[in-house]
Parts: sequence; structure tokens; C-alpha cells
Amino acid sequence: MEGAPERQIVPDVVRQHAEQAAFFWAQRDTLMEDDPPDLHVVAGVDRRLEANLDGLRIAGPAAWPFVVAAYEDFPEKGELFLYGWMAIEQNDGRRVADAVEFGRQSQDGARGLVGALAWHKPVTIAPLVRDWIGAPDAFKRFLGVSACLGHCVDPKQMLARLVRDPDARVRATGLRLAGKLKRADLANELAAGLNDAEVRSRFWAAWSLAELGSGDLASSELRKVAASNGPDAMVALRAVVKAEPDKDVRAWMGGLLKSPETAQLAVRGAGMLGDRTILHWLIHQMRNPALAVAAGSALLELFPEAREADLFTTEPSQVSPAFEDHFGEEVAKVPFADKVKAWGVALKLVSGSSP
Repeated sequence: MEGAPERQIVPDVVRQHAEQAAFFWAQRDTLMEDDPPDLHVVAGVDRRLEANLDGLRIAGPAAWPFVVAAYEDFPEKGELFLYGWMAIEQNDGRRVADAVEFGRQSQDGARGLVGALAWHKPVTIAPLVRDWIGAPDAFKRFLGVSACLGHCVDPKQMLARLVRDPDARVRATGLRLAGKLKRADLANELAAGLNDAEVRSRFWAAWSLAELGSGDLASSELRKVAASNGPDAMVALRAVVKAEPDKDVRAWMGGLLKSPETAQLAVRGAGMLGDRTILHWLIHQMRNPALAVAAGSALLELFPEAREADLFTTEPSQVSPAFEDHFGEEVAKVPFADKVKAWGVALKLVSGSSP
């Protein structure tokens, strides 16, 4: 409250809360990018993050010097999350405006600020979202529609405008939201989005059509995005698996497997089919350095319990010289094929004679 005396704080403790909150959110965001993410580990990080945010809540406005210093020293996604979260938490209009400008200047799509909006409860951010979602400023519209996406909130008739927004980033996010909300009334707009000049808009239009059950319309675009092996490849691959008949998906993946450029997609996609009888085949793929990462991800999707076993390394050189030659100094999470085989045999998932 304006005019209220600042609370007495222990500066070193509040500084640590600020630094840890930024670190834990950045760690959380990175962990969620894993394929597939370990949600148990993420939940543990969330608890530590929330404990540090509680410390900042208790400190109140007195925490601001430490929040500002954290961002000035290291203006990355975790620190932007912290700044945006604190500004919203304190209902500080000037600081919120600063956070918006910091987000506008960020090089990663304002992930931290979008994350802060997702972390707060919908009722807390509702006034901001109402102001932003129809604003002349495209970046504010992007924040508004991203907040709706993060909370799965339907902006009702406004969404029909957002899926046709002149700004490509707003449009792509709106198209994605339409699919997440299963807005069948926007099917025509989604179909029109397949002809969008922007790749990501076409992709999210296709993804949303698949979510609405129109995979026949979306199939070509989804397959194209998956085969491109770009940033949306895994989402597109999963959408193909979900939307198309099993026999069609398997035939398509068989084609992908024949090319060195797309073979890893076929191996990863095999894990999305839900067929646990392919473990012996996956073990065989794990012996190929080019396919090992994809095979490991497929293993974790089919057998989440494998996370509890010591089956992986982030130092490929520990597997074999061939892996060291393939990965060089790159850090990659690869499985030990022999350990996976022994684990599978012990659990009677594969026979001892399998590869």
C-alpha cells in the first residue's frame, strides 16, 4: 500500500530469494523443453521456486532493489520472469510497463514475461490481459493471447480477430489457442490459416485443425513440419500420430526411417505410438550414435519407470569411441544400450537373446 512503511528485511536473505527464484524458473523452463520432460523433477523445482517467491512476497516492496539488480546484472529469461512476476504481484503499474519493454527487447520471445503471466492466477492478471488483448500495440496483444494460452482461458469473440491478426506472432498464438480450446466455430479460419504466408501460423492452424478432428486437412502441413526437424518438429510429429490412422502413421515413419536426415524422427515417433513391444528394436537403435538420443527419448515415453534406473549418460564418450566421434564435445543424453537390455531382461520386457 502506498505510504506504508517498508518491512524490515535481512538483505542477504532477500537477495538470495531473488536470485534463486530467477534461477529456478529458468531451470524449470529448460526442463520443460526436455523430450519428454520429467514432470516429477519439474514439480520439485516448482516447490523450490514457490518457496523463494513466498520470501519475496513477505519482503514486499523492499525486495525491489534486489529484483532490479538481478535483472540489470543478468537480463535473461529467469530474471525477466522475476521482474514481471514481482511487478504483477505488487500491482505496480510502472514496473509492469518496464517489464513489458524488457520483454519487447528480449531475444527469446519474452519467455520470462510470458512465464510470469502463466505463474500468476488468472484473476490476478485479468485486468492486464483485458487491456492488452485488444491493444493497438502488437506486442501487448501477443502477451494477452499468450496469457490466455497459458491459462487455457477463452477470450470469446476476441479470438476470431486474433486468429486473423496482422502480426504473425499474435496470429500464430491465436491459432494455437483456438485448437487448445477446441473452438470448432473457428474451423473456417483455421482452414484459411493453412494458406498463411508465415510458417508458424500455417503450422498452428494445422495443429488446431487436427485437435478439432480434421487431421485430413492438416496432415500435409504437419508432416512437412515434422520432417523439417525444426523447433516444432516434435509437436508436429505427435499431432500426426494422434490425428492419422495407425497404419498410415507407421507407413510414413517407415519412409522416414530410410533417410539419414529423418531416421531419428521415425525412431522418436515410434515411442509415441504406445507399443511397448518395440523395446528390443529400440535397444538396437540405441547402438547407433545418430539414433541413440531419439531412441532414449522413445524409451522414456514408453517406459517412464526407466527414469529411476541408471540407464543414461550426458557424456556420450562414456558409451563408446564411436559415440565420442559422433558427438564430439556436445552434451547429449544418451542411453547405454547394454544397460537398457539388462534392465529389460530383469523386468521380463525383452528376452535375453534380443539385441
